[in-house]
Amino acid sequence: MRRFSYDFETKIIDLEEKLRKVNQLASQNPSFEREVKELERKIENLKKKVYGNPTPWQRVLFSRHPERPKVRDFINALINGFIPVQGDRLFAADNAIVAGIGFFGGREVAVCGTDKGKNTRENLTKNFGMAHPEGYRKCLLVMELAERFKIPFLTFIDTPGAYPGIGAEERGQAWAIARCIEKMLWLQVPTLAIITGEGGSGGAIAIACADRILMLENAYYSVISPEGCASILWHDEKRAEEAAEVLKLTASDLHSFGLVYEVIPEPLGGCHRDPNKIFKRVRESIKKHLDELMVKEIGTILEERHNFYRQIGNIFK
Repeated sequence: MRRFSYDFETKIIDLEEKLRKVNQLASQNPSFEREVKELERKIENLKKKVYGNPTPWQRVLFSRHPERPKVRDFINALINGFIPVQGDRLFAADNAIVAGIGFFGGREVAVCGTDKGKNTRENLTKNFGMAHPEGYRKCLLVMELAERFKIPFLTFIDTPGAYPGIGAEERGQAWAIARCIEKMLWLQVPTLAIITGEGGSGGAIAIACADRILMLENAYYSVISPEGCASILWHDEKRAEEAAEVLKLTASDLHSFGLVYEVIPEPLGGCHRDPNKIFKRVRESIKKHLDELMVKEIGTILEERHNFYRQIGNIFK
């Protein structure tokens, strides 16, 4: 089946499809091997040209790619014996948030993340990763479990933002997000946030106020989506590409500003092209940072955490 592709990568997908067919012929007739090698060379050169230096808007598109590994994929690949928590003990269960307890490399951890779903049915069930207040209250429950058992707290983030509907506002969406931010800033255990795809607005920051924020190379993290920014500034969603440029929302931009601790490289063309490779890199990165944090006293961790967030936006350095 032909892969999903954006306009700027159509030629690559076409050549890869042609290569697949020629490979089938080559398996029966060795005379096609020369054509196989020529196609492989063309594809590799074209990938370097197209994917070598993506624009901010192209990175936004990669972060939304329908085949990109979702938060649940990262949890399944990295967390053993995961036991999910259901409901918020107040109103309902929010499928846009997955949260619970498991083991990372033999170390017990508390985990939560935003879950978009992998197909249309799951997208609808999980509200495209846009959490309601009960989802953030579920995160609060798991944060409390992390403190109770003195275990690290990990978050995986891939959301366009918190759900903005009237019902969510009536049930305390702003309070739930603010409470998560407050709790994370004072959480008495090491915390780590990994932005795997979209990191949109308060829906992301609610569970991103960690000791260390890591980002995949083609993820983005922003106060607003490029489309939303374009609508507000220029009353024209079609200028989203321009907005992506001025928002400085890419992992490399944020790392240069000192807002992100580490950028995790993705395979050429996005992590959906080689999920196992990105799982390995994320695993190595999490292990490295947890090992560094776990040897510190909690007082030192809190002091470093608070100093980090106090300096954000400070222009008098």
